[in-house]
Amino acid sequence: MSTHARENLLRLMASAGLSIQDVARRTGVDDRTIRGIARGSQKPHANTLHRLAVGLGVKVDEFFVDPTQLLYRRFDRETNPRVAEALDERPELFEHWTEADFDELHSRVGAGGALTAEGTLAAVQQMNRKRNLHDRLDVLLESSHAELAAGILNVLYDEVMVRG
Repeated sequence: MSTHARENLLRLMASAGLSIQDVARRTGVDDRTIRGIARGSQKPHANTLHRLAVGLGVKVDEFFVDPTQLLYRRFDRETNPRVAEALDERPELFEHWTEADFDELHSRVGAGGALTAEGTLAAVQQMNRKRNLHDRLDVLLESSHAELAAGILNVLYDEVMVRG
């Protein structure tokens, strides 16, 4: 596990006020495993990282973010006040959002700078459509149609990459 991942696990635990036992209960990961990861003496399997991410309400990528990038996140939040307004006005659009989703939205800019109210709603709707498609693809890839879905996805991907 990279130093970033270890540091980010500790940061996520601290920001949520969670103990190792709390994380174990939320994730189903053994507390000895979490202790080993937090100490840097144990490298987790991909499945463990997935369970940690789900239990902590973040994307797996969150474990690999360079902690220095977190300063940019704070700046992005301060420069995009329309996000908070959209959350107040349309909370249903943000159902099941993680901290990483909000970070992605805050990091977006519109023409000329910060997002407008309309730009914020358009970005939220686009992100929700993308998440819905990812969820559907996850189901397909775990079904008896996995090979077909992967084949279609590969054909489309190759076509996009060839056409640029």
